[in-house]
This record gives sequence, C-alpha cells and structure tokens, in this order.
Amino acid sequence: MTDHRAPARSDGPAARPGPGATPRPASVRAAREAFLSTGALPPGVRPLVAESWRRSARSGVDPDSPQPDTSITDLDLGAYRSQHPLARAMPIVRDLLVAGLAGESAVVAMTDDAGRLLWVEGSSSVRDQVGRIGFVEGAVWREERVGTNAPGTALATGRPVQVLGAEHFTRPVQSFNCAAAPVRDLHTGRVLGVLDVTGGRVAGSGLVLSLVRASVAAVERELAEHVAPGGRFAGAASAPQLDVLGRSGGVLRAAPGAAAGWPGPATYATVPDGGTHAAPSGRLSLRHSEILLLLAAHPRGLGADELAVLLHPGELSDVTVRAEVSRLRRAAGPLLGGSRPYRLGGPLRTDLDTVRDLLAVGDVHGALTAYAGPVLPRSVAPGVEQLRDELSAEVRGAILASGDPGAVGRWLASDEGADDHAAWRRLAGLAVPGSPAAARARARLALLDRALG
Repeated sequence: MTDHRAPARSDGPAARPGPGATPRPASVRAAREAFLSTGALPPGVRPLVAESWRRSARSGVDPDSPQPDTSITDLDLGAYRSQHPLARAMPIVRDLLVAGLAGESAVVAMTDDAGRLLWVEGSSSVRDQVGRIGFVEGAVWREERVGTNAPGTALATGRPVQVLGAEHFTRPVQSFNCAAAPVRDLHTGRVLGVLDVTGGRVAGSGLVLSLVRASVAAVERELAEHVAPGGRFAGAASAPQLDVLGRSGGVLRAAPGAAAGWPGPATYATVPDGGTHAAPSGRLSLRHSEILLLLAAHPRGLGADELAVLLHPGELSDVTVRAEVSRLRRAAGPLLGGSRPYRLGGPLRTDLDTVRDLLAVGDVHGALTAYAGPVLPRSVAPGVEQLRDELSAEVRGAILASGDPGAVGRWLASDEGADDHAAWRRLAGLAVPGSPAAARARARLALLDRALG
C-alpha cells in the first residue's frame, strides 16, 4: 500500500489563471471534446486542468454525468459531522465566508479528507441548482467520482485551486465556477478536508479564492489550538493512539495534554540487527507493537499464557512474555494496567479503529485513505495475522460492494489489490464501456487468467 502522508504544503501562487490568461470557454470545450475522442490534449488547457482530466479519464468518470456517492444516511452523516474536528471550524467559516458572500450567487462547502461534503451553506437558489448535479451534503466529490472540480482537485493536488466553467470534466458541472483550498492539521501537515466556494461568476473571481485561502488560515489556527494533532474524531481526542497500519513497528502518540516526554522515560524503536534501543520518538519495536495491539483488541485482558499463544506461532514461555511486558512498561508507562491478566490501564485508540469508523458510515474513500497498509506486515504473531486478515477483508469487501469504480481503482493500485481477480472483474463491470479504465481492467484480467491457467 502506498504511503498516504499529506503532500508538502505549497506556499506558491494558487492554481488559477493569471490576469489576461483566463482560457476562453469555447476553446476549453473544444479541447475537452478532442481529449475525450482522441486522448490528445490541444494547447491552451492549463496544466493543472490537463492533469486532472487525465486522472478523471483513468478513473473511468462518465464525462456526461457526475456520479457522486450519496449512500450515507442523514442519521449517519449527522453523527459523523458532530464528531469531526472540522465541526469546530464551521462558526469561523460562517462568519468569514457564508456571511461575507450573503446575497451572492454562491454556496460554501466543507468536505472531509475523502471529499465527502459535510456542510453546504449559502444561497438557497444556488443550493437548489447544485443539488440537481448531486452537490449535496453527504455526497463524495472526489475526482475519481465526478472528475475535475475544485474540492476534488484540491484533494488530489494538495493545493488551492480554481476551476472555471468548461474546465470541469463532467458536462453538467460546467455551468459553475469553484474555488477551494485544503485545510490541514498544522501539527502534522495532514489534510483534514477542503473549504470550497461554488457558484456563478463570483466563484470564478480572484477575490473569492483569496477569501477562501484567508478563511482556511483562520480555520487552521483555530484547530491547532483546540483539536488533537492528527485527530479525526473529537471523541478520540482524549485517548493516545497506536498506529500500526503499513508499519514495521508501531508509533505511539500521546493524548492531548499529556506531560512532556510522554509516554515515559524512554520509548523503543527497531534497529537493523532486530534489537531495540531507547528513542524518545514514540516508535515501538515490533514485539511491543504486537503486545499493545493485542491488548487493545482484548480490552478485558489476556493472561500470560493467552498472550504467548497470540504472539508466537510456536512456543513462547510465560517468562519471556512477562519480560517483554516489563520492558514495554518503561515505554508505555501508565498505559499498561494490571498483570493478572495483562490489560490496558486506559483507552487506547488504534488506526484500525479509524478505518472501521469510516467504513461504518459508508465512507469507503476515507477508509482507503486511512488504510495505509496491512497491520504490522512483518509480524508473524498469530493474533496479529488474524487482525490483519480481518481488516483487509473488511476494507476489500466494502470496496467491492460500493459500486464505486474510483474506490475499486484505488484498491487495485495498492500492493494488496494489484492481483485481486475479483476486483479487476468488478472494475470491468463498473467502468464505462470503451473507457480507459474498462480497457485496462480487461487487459489485466486476461493476464491474470493466463497466469492462473
């Protein structure tokens, strides 16, 4: 699985045409038609737009009909929004943008990091208009679903962008302009979502893009003061987190407000010879990561003999288990509780929980983003292998059931999904006939069929 860390932040100019360089709509439409029929891009299309069109075509987006995912229920969306750290930012957004654009032909939208529209507010008439193309609260507006658009392209590039009329990939969206910028966690650089303005002529102005960027800066400062670093859900803010997805050794992150130096006088990191050494970084050895993960998965606790069975495919003595837990106490301190049985001394959140939370609300793209790879892929501990297989099956099952060609394509682009015959067959059935995605799926299926005899 590829590394999903946020791209480096760009402090350069936003991706919009400069004065006098705005493409003429007729020439952009002609270029789009040529691209759709031949795959070649004539001159005159902005590089940002050209690359987005290519990504949209590779994802199998229907150029005549946006297909945003709107499967989340109102009840699930309400629960998800209430826990999302961006909920704290909405009063600022309403003061700076929604109120500032009152009377203008525009709406203000905030997405999460998977492109799901959490809030869409502003002009009621424009809300009705964009609602007819599926730009509604709860819908996913990633490039993989609807093609080039400011929120989706801002997520794809990690930059502020402005998309003007005919530059949109899908024809029904070309009636609108939009300007958007990513919102980041200033502690980690991670993208939390995107702030967007969509509407008529005003949304295509340089002034609106400047307002969006200024509003994002205010939002990020507010979140930096009040939201846990890297935290997606406010409910998780008081618990430390263990990250194990795609890692050779876990990373233990302190809860907000923890004393300096938490989780203890030393933490441990794997070294090339397979041993451990003290390192004040929050990184854990593979064995200590396995123990914490297993205890998090068994909140009632595990006896030394039970832990031994889950840690080693052969035989592991109780004495060895007790020695490892004793070493771990120096790294995790009060996070470990009793020893009869071994259990956690308080709540511990893992990145497995984050993936499952997103799957529970139907956010497949968000789950894919959070799923940075298999659980501790180097571990041969039976208990970890079971957790690894369970989570992989849950993610894969949700992707195949989603009916989302973009999500299936993302799974197939990962190491786990690259040779998934059922997923390639699913993509072949979902992709628009004759599209690059459909052709690629058929070609890959033929290769896999030959390899499998």
